[in-house]
Amino acid sequence: MSNKTSHESDVSFIQALAELLRENDLTELQVKRDYGENDSLNVRVSRQTQMVMQASVPAAAAPAAIAAAAPTAALAATESTDPASHPGAVTSPMVGTVYMAAEPGAANFVSVGTTVKEGDTILIIEAMKTMNHIPAPRAGTIKRILVEDGGPVEFGAPLVIIE
Repeated sequence: MSNKTSHESDVSFIQALAELLRENDLTELQVKRDYGENDSLNVRVSRQTQMVMQASVPAAAAPAAIAAAAPTAALAATESTDPASHPGAVTSPMVGTVYMAAEPGAANFVSVGTTVKEGDTILIIEAMKTMNHIPAPRAGTIKRILVEDGGPVEFGAPLVIIE
C-alpha cells in the first residue's frame, strides 16, 4: 500500500469515526489500527458538549421592571443553583450517607434556626461502616439544610448553610 493510498484510507476512516461519534451521541471514541511492525495509526476523536441555561421572562413584563429585577433574579438564581458557593456553606469532607440524628428515632442534631457553636456536631456521615461526626466549622445559626436524612452525599457537596 502506498503512503498516498494509506493516507486517504486513514482520512476516510477518521471521518467515519467522527460520523459514528455524532450518530450515536458519544463524546469520545479511541481506536488503534495496526498495519504491521512499527506501523500503526492511533486515533482519538472527541467532542465537547455545552450546557446552556436559559432564564425565561414573561413577555408581558415591562422592560423597566425586567431591568430592575435582573440583578436580584441573577443573585437568587446563583444562590439556589449553587449553594456550595454561599460563604456560610458547610461542605461534605467525604462520600457517604447522611444521618441527621445519632440513631433512628432520636432528635436531629440541628434544624433550621438552631444556633450552633464551633465544633458542635451538625450531622453524621457514614462512610465504610464508620460514623463520622461532622462539626460546625464556625458559630452561627443554621439557615438551610441541603441534605436529606439517609440520603447519599458526594465529596464537596453542600450540607448546610450557617450564618
